[in-house]
Amino acid sequence: MSVYSLSGYRRDSLLLVSVIELTVMAVHAAHRCMYLHRLVTACKSIQTHSRNRDVFEKLVIPCNRTFLTASVRSNENDGQSKDSLKLTPKQTQKQDLLLRRKRPLSPLERISSLLPQDVLSPEVMHLREQEQHEEDPQRCDPERVTDEGDLETHSGPERGEEPKAAAFHHAEGHVYPSLLGENLLTFGELLIAEHRRKKRVEFRKMFQLQKGAILQSSWGTIKHDDLVGQQAGKFLKTGRGAPIFFRRASLEDYVLYMKRGPAIAYPKDAANMLMMMDVTEGDCVLESGSGSGAMSLFLSRAVGSRGSVLSIEVRTDHHRRSVKNYERWRTSWALRRGQEWPNNVEFLNADLGTASSLLAGRGFHSVALDLIDPHLVLPTVLPHLHPGAVCAIYLANITQVIDLLEGLRCSALPVLCERIIEVPVRQWLVAPALQKDGQYCTRKAPNLGEDTSSEEESSADGEALFEPGFGNVPYIARPHPEQMSHTAFLVKLRKFVR
Repeated sequence: MSVYSLSGYRRDSLLLVSVIELTVMAVHAAHRCMYLHRLVTACKSIQTHSRNRDVFEKLVIPCNRTFLTASVRSNENDGQSKDSLKLTPKQTQKQDLLLRRKRPLSPLERISSLLPQDVLSPEVMHLREQEQHEEDPQRCDPERVTDEGDLETHSGPERGEEPKAAAFHHAEGHVYPSLLGENLLTFGELLIAEHRRKKRVEFRKMFQLQKGAILQSSWGTIKHDDLVGQQAGKFLKTGRGAPIFFRRASLEDYVLYMKRGPAIAYPKDAANMLMMMDVTEGDCVLESGSGSGAMSLFLSRAVGSRGSVLSIEVRTDHHRRSVKNYERWRTSWALRRGQEWPNNVEFLNADLGTASSLLAGRGFHSVALDLIDPHLVLPTVLPHLHPGAVCAIYLANITQVIDLLEGLRCSALPVLCERIIEVPVRQWLVAPALQKDGQYCTRKAPNLGEDTSSEEESSADGEALFEPGFGNVPYIARPHPEQMSHTAFLVKLRKFVR
C-alpha cells in the first residue's frame, strides 16, 4: 500500500485539516470513503513523511483497503441505498474500535509523551492516571489490529476446561509458560543486574527486590515493581533505552557482592578447601574465623540438612556480620525455591584458643581455619578431629605459612602437612575475529601458484557477503585484561595416630 504525505508547512496543514475533517464524519462507509478519495487526490506526487504514516494507515484499515473502488462507486451511484454498503459484524466492530480515538494532542502533550516516565513531575503523572481511568477499560488500541482484522488477546482457560500439560503463570495480564519448579520473581529476592557493551560487563550490581524501589544506574533507571512477576534471565530496557539483564543471584554471586566486614574466602579457594576436607552430606565441620560468613555458607550447602557446622568468631562485629549475611541468603533462597535453606550453622562469639569447653564431647569430620595464627589453636582443635581427617587452613601471605610450619615443628603435633597450594584463575577472551566494517574475517589459504582470478571475480560479485561456513572464521584468544591476582595460600594438614 502506497503512503502519501505532505512536504512543507502549507501542505502539512492541509493534510492535518483533512484528517480532522475525516475523523468527525459520520460512521457511514460511503461518506468516509469519499473523503479518503479526496485526501489521496490532494496527496499525489508528494514526498514521504513518516509523521503522517500511522494516521493514514489507520484511516485506510476500516475501508478494508478498497477506498478507491468504494469512492468511485459512490460517485456513480449517488442515489444508491445504504444497504448496499453493509459491513459484516466483524468489520463493524473494527470500525467502532478505530473510531474511539483520543482527542488530538496539544504540542505540549506530544513532547511530554516522548519523555521517559522517570523524568516527569508528579503532577503530570497524576493527570495521566486520571485520563487512563476515564477511558473505557475495554478499549482496544488500533495499532494492535492485525492485517487479518483479529485483535491480540491473552486469556486463561475457560471454566470446565481440563488443565493443559504445561503449567502457566499469570502476571499483570501476561501469561508465561513455566517449567517444573520454576517460580516468577517476587519481592525479597536477590537479583543481579548486568549491562554489557561490546561483550564486556560495564555495569553489575546485586540488589534485593523491594516494593516501590528503583534501580539506579548510569544507563537509566528501572522500577522494582516492573520486575515482579517476570521470569528470571530476562532483558529489560531502562528509560534511556539501555538493555539490562536480570537474573537470580547464585551463591557465588552473593558471596562476592554481599556486604563485608573482613575479607572473604573467595569461591575458587573455598571450593578447593571443600575438596581437601572431602566434605559430604551429613558431616559435622568446625570452622574458626567466621569473617563475613562466606565459608559458612559453602559449608552449610555441603553438609546439607543432615549435617552441622560450628562457626566460631572472636570479634563481635565480624560475628554479627556473618549472622546477618547467612540469614539474608536463607530468606532469599526460601522465596526463590519455596523451601527453607537448612538452618545447620551455629555461630558463636568466642575465642577458640581459650574456650575448649565449647568443644567438649564433640567430634568433627573436618576443620577449616581462617586465622592469623592458626598454630596457636591447633592443640585445642586436634583432639576433637577424627583420626585421618583433614584440617584445611586459609592463609593470606607466605610468612604466615612459614610461622605455621615452624609452630608444627616446635609443638610436635600429630599432623602431616600434605600440600601447600595457591589457586590461580586466569580468565580468557575468546571471540571470532571481526573486520573494521563488522564483517567476519576469513581464513585465507596460501597461494600455491594456482589461478585465483575466478575466486576474486566471485568475491567481487557479492559472494563474500554471505557468512562463512564452519571452520572458516579465525578466532582471537588472549588473557582478559582484568585478572584476579593472589588471594590466599591453602595448607592441607592430616591428623595421624601415633
